[in-house]
Amino acid sequence: MTSLDHRTPVLVGVGQASERIDDPGYRGLSAVELAAAAARDALADTGADPGDVASAVDTVAGIRQFEISTPISHSPLGRSDNFPRSVANRVGAAPARAILEVTGGQSPQHLVTELAGTIAAGGAEVALVVGAEAISTVRHLQQADDKPDFTEHVDGDLEDRGFGLKGLANRQMLAHGLLEPTSQYALFENARRARLGLSREDYALAMGELFAPFTAVAAANPHAAAPVRRDARELATPTERNRPIADPYTRFLIAREQVNQGAAVLLMSVGAARRLGVPEEKWVFLHGHADLEEQPLLEREDLSGSPAAVMAVRHALDLAGIGVGDLATIDLYSCFPVAVFAVCDGLGLAPDDPRGLTVTGGLPFFGGPGNNYSTHAIAETVVRLRARPGAFGLVGANGGMLSKYSAGVYSTTPAPWRPGRSAELQAELDARPAVPTTVHPDGWATLETYTVQHAAGSAVVIGRLDDGRRFLASTKDEETLGRLLDGEPIGSKIHVRSFGFGNRVTMTAERMAELFPPRAPGFRDDYEHILVRRDGHLLEVTINRPDSRNSLHPPANAELDEVFDAYFADPDLWVAIITGAGDKAFSAGNDLVYSASGKPMWVPKNGFAGLTSRESLPKPVIAAVNGFALGGGCEIALACHLVVADETAQFGLPEVRVGLVAAAGGLVRLPRAIPPKVANDVILTGRRLSAAEAESYGLVSRVAPAGQALAVARELAAAILEGSPTSVRTSLRIMAEADGFADTVEAVRHPSPALDELLVSQDAFEGPAAFAQKRKPVWRNR
Repeated sequence: MTSLDHRTPVLVGVGQASERIDDPGYRGLSAVELAAAAARDALADTGADPGDVASAVDTVAGIRQFEISTPISHSPLGRSDNFPRSVANRVGAAPARAILEVTGGQSPQHLVTELAGTIAAGGAEVALVVGAEAISTVRHLQQADDKPDFTEHVDGDLEDRGFGLKGLANRQMLAHGLLEPTSQYALFENARRARLGLSREDYALAMGELFAPFTAVAAANPHAAAPVRRDARELATPTERNRPIADPYTRFLIAREQVNQGAAVLLMSVGAARRLGVPEEKWVFLHGHADLEEQPLLEREDLSGSPAAVMAVRHALDLAGIGVGDLATIDLYSCFPVAVFAVCDGLGLAPDDPRGLTVTGGLPFFGGPGNNYSTHAIAETVVRLRARPGAFGLVGANGGMLSKYSAGVYSTTPAPWRPGRSAELQAELDARPAVPTTVHPDGWATLETYTVQHAAGSAVVIGRLDDGRRFLASTKDEETLGRLLDGEPIGSKIHVRSFGFGNRVTMTAERMAELFPPRAPGFRDDYEHILVRRDGHLLEVTINRPDSRNSLHPPANAELDEVFDAYFADPDLWVAIITGAGDKAFSAGNDLVYSASGKPMWVPKNGFAGLTSRESLPKPVIAAVNGFALGGGCEIALACHLVVADETAQFGLPEVRVGLVAAAGGLVRLPRAIPPKVANDVILTGRRLSAAEAESYGLVSRVAPAGQALAVARELAAAILEGSPTSVRTSLRIMAEADGFADTVEAVRHPSPALDELLVSQDAFEGPAAFAQKRKPVWRNR
């Protein structure tokens, strides 16, 4: 090995630690303590002096625990605020650089590849990758009277790379109960079953046959969380213990996260290994590697596989100069069967390959220690390859929802560092055409894939409208659930309707109408959250939640949406005013207290107050702003044709101050309503505009004396009612049409059909006739 460049990266030490709550000598270690135990083993595994090696560590990279993997994760027993340095401190290391990696099961292999490249480039010499979870301990002890406190504050820099969740979740998934991994992978699994044309029973057995050998490996692994050997039928057959979770999964087939496990991998340059006295028989080289990402779930052409995973493994093998048949050991990330099947399908690997597809026992049986599983897989691979000098091992690490894949090929055979083509391959993946999607599907569609969530009594489906657009929907309808669990529903026609609270599916249009009867526009006798007053051709709508500053929650938004549907459909109503109860606020926008309660948040398809996303407002709506118009309240005012403001009123979009954005039209309408630089000031700082300032920019039509906003709005409405309602509606329509033209002359010349309709209206004849006869016109609105 004397010819190797001294900067060539090698893996020289691996370690694992674990405990089960029912083990003798159970200590209730924290994640930091488990990680430190694994790191000590890795230092000792080098065969050199552990203290000398620890002192040489210049980089420590931590795998992010589940309890800090999302914005809503929490740590019931506390946590370290600098996990990598907490571990480093415990093993006597003082690295110059500390990294906290993004969320995802790909992160261990990604970090090994990245740090190997950094070492090869001379940016580091000795790097420790470490991770751990104590989920089982936390759940076991959090209710104990003498529960431990795992909180730690550690000084020192930390390169926190954030959650890295972009593309893994969106509002559609949240609205349809599709945030947890089991349901998302079940969608892929059922899509694959349908592609293969297998029955439910045959596919269940295939999953069992895939994972039965994994249980055998786990049974022999001292670190396994569930070291029990099971046969294929036991895994595939639902029982009280093996209960259905999300079709087609039973409990035994999904990742086991309640574990206490830690693992560490130590890398260094050949030069450092020689200097520190690490024996060459400990050296393992990274021959091939790749890191690739899949398209967002709904945009993928094929939901039954993972092109990115297959491409990543192929490239890692190509870089190593070997084929699949040359591998001695294989570990494919196995949170769910489809994560393994997808790679097998793409590479031509048999699920019962005699080499085995795991070296640990897999995530359902060895355990799924958060994002850290593949650190254990790398550690096991290193141990096995040292015992078989010259052999090759593959580690495939999956993250997200078949979203990110990192692959590594290892061997004791010396090899120089080889930069890969991941960036080039990623560009190829990114260039693939995305499936068109729609947020609000309506009509007949074809069922593409689905899962039934047994505990919730609901189902999530992905379908395609007849025009090819893909959508996400859900249902709790027992009739539909029964059909999804009987025979092969994929490929069947389904009926979908969109609502503000989400998209719903049934098997027939008749069933949809039965569950969600069409509602003809009209007014109720009373409302819970608003007041409605009708005065001739004028409609007055008052947001009646003064105790919450007239902020809006889903029930209030639904009532407003219903009322404005009725207003626009009623030919005897010509002008509407919207205002707020009391004198403190027009509306403070979204009800953040309600939102923080954890109750479902949604707005009607027509937007906040039933106005901000409405396709058109064909009749005048006046906002009588009697106090604060903030956030969604300001967006309501922006959506209205006219704004009358109390002289004490204030307008603002403070969303940035609470970690949100003015997504109900404020970011679009305000820069179009007032000078853009002023709009930027208001949006980016959250500052408020007074009524006078708002009037100076043209945001407000009229300013009223204190307490008189509604009175002046009524005067303005009366002035509008003096004119022809047909002319008013036509004027609004033509102005709206003109917004679609950048060129003024082109907009003027546009032959609007609204003008033709006006010229043959009764009001168009009544106006000139009344003028000639010197009398007041009698408008008919037709």
